[in-house]
Amino acid sequence: MRWSNTFIPTLKEAPAEAEIVSHQLLLRAGLVRKLAGGLYTFLPAGIRVLRKIERIVREEMDRAGALEVLMPAVQPPEIWQASGRYEQAADVLFKVSDSKGREWLLGPTHEEVITAMAANEINSYRQLPLNFYQIQTKFRDEIRPRFGLMRAREFIMKDAYSFDVSDEAALTSYQKMYDAYVRIFDRCGVKSYPVEADTGVMGGNHSHEFMVPAQTGESEVAYTEDGVYSANLEKAVSQGPETKTPDLCSGVLEEFETPGVKTIGDLESEPFSVPASSQIKTLVYIAQDKPVIALIRGDDEANEAKLAVAFGTAIFRPAEPAEIRKALGAMPGSLGAINAEGIPIYADRQLMGAAGMVTGANKDGYHLRNVNVDRDIKHASFKELRTVREGELSTEGQPIKIRRAIEVGHVFKLGTKYCESLEASFLDENGKNKAPVMGCYGLGVTRTLQAIIEYSHDDNGIIWPASVAPWQVCITALDVEPGGQVMKKALEIYSELSEGGYDVILDDRDLRPGFKFKDSELVGFPVRLSIGEKSLNQGNVEFTLRSSLQRESVSVDQAAAKVKTALADV
Repeated sequence: MRWSNTFIPTLKEAPAEAEIVSHQLLLRAGLVRKLAGGLYTFLPAGIRVLRKIERIVREEMDRAGALEVLMPAVQPPEIWQASGRYEQAADVLFKVSDSKGREWLLGPTHEEVITAMAANEINSYRQLPLNFYQIQTKFRDEIRPRFGLMRAREFIMKDAYSFDVSDEAALTSYQKMYDAYVRIFDRCGVKSYPVEADTGVMGGNHSHEFMVPAQTGESEVAYTEDGVYSANLEKAVSQGPETKTPDLCSGVLEEFETPGVKTIGDLESEPFSVPASSQIKTLVYIAQDKPVIALIRGDDEANEAKLAVAFGTAIFRPAEPAEIRKALGAMPGSLGAINAEGIPIYADRQLMGAAGMVTGANKDGYHLRNVNVDRDIKHASFKELRTVREGELSTEGQPIKIRRAIEVGHVFKLGTKYCESLEASFLDENGKNKAPVMGCYGLGVTRTLQAIIEYSHDDNGIIWPASVAPWQVCITALDVEPGGQVMKKALEIYSELSEGGYDVILDDRDLRPGFKFKDSELVGFPVRLSIGEKSLNQGNVEFTLRSSLQRESVSVDQAAAKVKTALADV
């Protein structure tokens, strides 16, 4: 490809809308252009990267035994109502109407669609296992699209769905997909970390996210340096805070006046001087239209994903002041779970056996001291509710660190939830009717593209891995006069490398050398060969490896061989 025959509209400055480096470079390198919030057009260089990532994904899915299909992007709402996700996922569903006023959904994912197909086609254990995958556009009604392709309204995703005869067999399918994801991200040139993850509205009980480390990532990952433990912060657990929860108390429950106290910090201050670690924080939520109480230590933060697991629903919200007063008889600042009749109470595990604690008295301006959780809050269900903090010890005893990362893939073992809801079943070898055990496996193709940029760039631009670069080699001709010796030699090397199966772009633009060099570094071609009349007269060309930007002279006769060796190494 000649640069003059393609379209790579590079920019000197990043548009103001681009908040993170990878988004800036997507635009500056001429890979995409914005149509509207969360909607992007892929330009020629961008589509080349996208197709190379898709090819890697297809090869590894096929290698793992998955079968490619293509499902409708437009879906009937009835199947989502049957699975129970029509309400759960309402915030992200795009809903459209046809000419007759009938409602349809633009698919954000395809569990319901593939399960409806399985219900019609799978009827015997002899047909299983099966694993179907597709690479397709998805639609999600993001309230605030941001960060370019990271959080878009329309994006390309690879989603796969496995069906097995048993839980044990489903774990085998799960492991195949897990291993395939490891290979995919390795081939795409990024370091990914599989971490334990929450299943969210997807359901299921076994889940891993694949994370790419990035300071601007939207997710946080807890991990230990020895590599033994890693988990999404929504799922992470530890041995608990360094300050242990009090567990000794000989006093009786006692009410005391706390005028003006509204927060944990207020109670820590004089004249009360109650450490946050000795306080019980009472949080009131509305889950499925009913109040529920969550209790955590005063110095802890509640984790919403863990609350969803405890409550048994992803649909909940903080209670309004009027709802709180109706439920507990007091306003925030004086709340507690003692004598909270008829309201489900969930307490964090750090409060198991806690004694000598302080909590609100459900009476404005009053608290209770000498609280013994086992004695005074007898109906609490103990769950993992708190957010792990850096420095705490893992269950294996190693210090936990926390870093930001980009989620690029997610694998779930779903169980039989969708098959039961949509009446998919098979006859086992004993003639008994059973629901297949499902797994689902998502990989953000467009998100992976941007994650590669976020992971691999410098001040000059993108540093593409050779496997996904739009072009692997840029031949920069410094004199583009037709028929001149520079263009003649540039075309000779171009032909040799192209015929050898390498992706090569020839920069034949009549521009200053410095401008052309900056463009090649911005777009991020792994290797550049610069050919000028002066060096050519000495029998040399200039070779530059993008990752280091170190330049060296190589003989014209060895230039192609040098490129091939370098690309094999990267």
